[in-house]
Amino acid sequence: MILSNVEIHRALDEGRLVIEPQPSPRSPTANATDDCPYQTSSIDLRLANEISYFREGLPLDINLSRGGFARLFGPMSESVKISEGQPFVLRPNHLVLGRTLERVELPIVANGQSLAARVEGKSSYARCGLLVHFTAPTIHSGFAGTITLELINLGPCNISLYPGAPICQLIVETVLGTPFRNDSQFQGQGRPGGNAT
Repeated sequence: MILSNVEIHRALDEGRLVIEPQPSPRSPTANATDDCPYQTSSIDLRLANEISYFREGLPLDINLSRGGFARLFGPMSESVKISEGQPFVLRPNHLVLGRTLERVELPIVANGQSLAARVEGKSSYARCGLLVHFTAPTIHSGFAGTITLELINLGPCNISLYPGAPICQLIVETVLGTPFRNDSQFQGQGRPGGNAT
């Protein structure tokens, strides 16, 4: 079951969902200078200030049978810091990794109170050709870290990526039963590409 914005607030207040820094404002007001990040059934998350990508011209054949992708990306990649004055220009048909500014935690709790989430793109960006997160949107119960975003430009024009821009939406769902821990290779990630902080 997908949580409404009211239930998302309740989960944040109860500690069943942790988002740091917590998105604000919690509701739209006539005087607010910032848009409310809580849609009816999702929360907008923002782009952090680091972009990573595979180095150009690598003689690399990625073997899917070997796994260990968190370790593969690091030594084969480059990272750049972005700012308001120096955005990253994503060219058509290029893939980079970003991450959310917010750290998300979905603690495993008893009595059917655990949550999981999905990260999805925003329709306004998709209409420009920007895919924000594809093929693996699930954020499992027990996860803690920033969320890596696979950003690809399928449109005809360059897209400038700025830190702090609302880049994706988190859809929060209930989990039936109490899961046992089975952390992924990306647990605790704090950098694009899955490297822990």
